[in-house]
Amino acid sequence: MIHIWNDILLLGPILVVSFVALIVLVLEALMERTETLNCWISIVGLAVGIGVAANGIAVSRPVFDGMLTTGGYASYCAIVFCLAGMLSVMLSKHYIKKARIQHGEFYALVLLAVVGMMLMGAAADLLMLFIGLELMSVSFYVLAGFARERLTSDEAALKYFLLGAFATGFLLYGIALVYGTARTTRIPNIILQAATLSGDPVFLIGLALLLIGLAFKVAAVPFHMWVPDVYEGSPTTVSGFMSTGGKAAAFSIILIIFAPQVLTHVTSLREVLAALAVLSMVVGNVIAISQHSIKRMLAYSSIAHAGYILTGVVAANVYGQNGVLFYILAYTFMNVGAFGVLSILESKEGDNLTFDDYAGLSSSHPLLAGLMALFMFSLTGIPPFAGFFGKYYVFAGAVEAGYTWLAIVGVLMSVVSAYYYLRVIVVMYFREKGVDVPESATTLDMAALLASAFGIVALGLFPSFVLQLTSRFF
Repeated sequence: MIHIWNDILLLGPILVVSFVALIVLVLEALMERTETLNCWISIVGLAVGIGVAANGIAVSRPVFDGMLTTGGYASYCAIVFCLAGMLSVMLSKHYIKKARIQHGEFYALVLLAVVGMMLMGAAADLLMLFIGLELMSVSFYVLAGFARERLTSDEAALKYFLLGAFATGFLLYGIALVYGTARTTRIPNIILQAATLSGDPVFLIGLALLLIGLAFKVAAVPFHMWVPDVYEGSPTTVSGFMSTGGKAAAFSIILIIFAPQVLTHVTSLREVLAALAVLSMVVGNVIAISQHSIKRMLAYSSIAHAGYILTGVVAANVYGQNGVLFYILAYTFMNVGAFGVLSILESKEGDNLTFDDYAGLSSSHPLLAGLMALFMFSLTGIPPFAGFFGKYYVFAGAVEAGYTWLAIVGVLMSVVSAYYYLRVIVVMYFREKGVDVPESATTLDMAALLASAFGIVALGLFPSFVLQLTSRFF
């Protein structure tokens, strides 16, 4: 009994955020007009979750008979997920009121999604992976359709739910086949058996089905079709949260399951991952060029970024793994910030999302324009911002692993991405004022955007701090 309680106490970040989610749900059920209170409770709860995770990051150990891990890798992932959730909540307070979707359960759903992400990052068993993935996904299905009076939001929720359920079927079937061959659902044990099972076609099919289910969550081509419509139809702050926290959670488990030991022995799977990376980078960047909506452009660019991060997974070395962990943290700051600026300037009717609407923004909203330019520079991969070092580390890992051609494709596609990212800056600073954008940012909005900007600059100036930390996990 004492052993179980010790295990429970070690799951600090998950327990804290779960408890806060329950508090928010109870307050919403028992009181009226709890939206503001629930918002602040959520922010404080996620901040405490970050603190607890940071405090326990030094020591890593399995709990609950090896089904979950605590500390180390799990704590780092928990920090990233809580950051994504906290910044999204801060940006959502004014946005959901403006969009007339101010309901207290919004914050409970964000918190529960974060709990699901943390379960994925801490999973050492395929069953825990599935529980965390579904908790996150169900929360996202509801959040995508939260603006239920808008047909685009309803459409986004329906598409995400149907395709998400379809992907879950692949994932479950893959778990069943892997279990049937490895005789275990413990991920470390499966990795240890990868060498002996690499010639078993059933095991290979199981891994392929697992990859399909997870590729859907990271929006890798050809499992990306849902992304543009879902991101465009969802509330803007939700789109930012899904594109960062959801993607980071899926990559956290991809990095665990498709470890170097697995990819070294199952070479065909490594080549498939390389193909997915190339397709994602090419398709995402090329189609993003033709978009007129900045929101859809960011949706397609998120597909491209999935390809960049997959490059680090394909590398199957410590450099690539560290690059992936650095990238998901940097991408969280970059994309939450970009979607945050969109959410502030978006009108009550859901307008002001096209490139033309941002003409002359530097005159009417100089600070917002400057922050948006910073986020665009970082997403492009221009030094000395975090985006540059994220790409550098995953590409360097690929070169070290002998996948120089993959790194070259990534660099070329980054050049292509400069067209549509820098186009936003050109429109804001070098075009005459277009549509009037009367919306302005609240103090909480600006705090979230400035925190994101600070994270981008700090990671760009001191990238070794994160790398020294993540190098202990592998």
